[in-house]
Amino acid sequence: MTKRLSLDETIDALERGRVVALPTDTVYGVAASIRERTAVAGLFALKRRPNDVALPVMIESVAALEKLGVSFDERATRLADVFWPGALTIVVPAPSALARSVGSSVDSVGFRVPDDEALRALLGIVGPLAVTSANEHGEAPCESADQVLATFADRVGWAGVYDAGERHGVVSTVVELSADQWWVRRTGAISLARIAAVLA
Repeated sequence: MTKRLSLDETIDALERGRVVALPTDTVYGVAASIRERTAVAGLFALKRRPNDVALPVMIESVAALEKLGVSFDERATRLADVFWPGALTIVVPAPSALARSVGSSVDSVGFRVPDDEALRALLGIVGPLAVTSANEHGEAPCESADQVLATFADRVGWAGVYDAGERHGVVSTVVELSADQWWVRRTGAISLARIAAVLA
């Protein structure tokens, strides 16, 4: 039976390869360790998310990228300097093994450093997490633990939700960078104009 989790229970569940729901700096999300293939598969199943829609990865800081074998070019570095921590997911080339671990069919992964000190501290303990909004795929994201529990009440395979109050943010903007161009995959909290100004 799923339940409300304490912070310690949330950390324990993630370290044991379970899927949990937790508040981010924008809305509630569902999360799994990128090191746990079964947990990532469970995250896809929980959301009924198509397997070809890759999961973004939350990290504690830019420094975590090096451990994952990822390097930012000058454009990605500029975006991170301006918008991280914050609601911008930056999609960049990544090692094949890492990309496959989060469901990417191409060698690229989206990364984000959340603007939430408690969540960054958790990421420092458990490592990078595959995190996506807590909702049925294609539906509005949950803004409270009550909404999460109601949305996933009939689902099995997830540990529970860490309740740290309501979240009423706007989902992150997703920008992808290739060798010679960039584009916005999803509009969100950070406008196209602000991104374009940084990359000009």
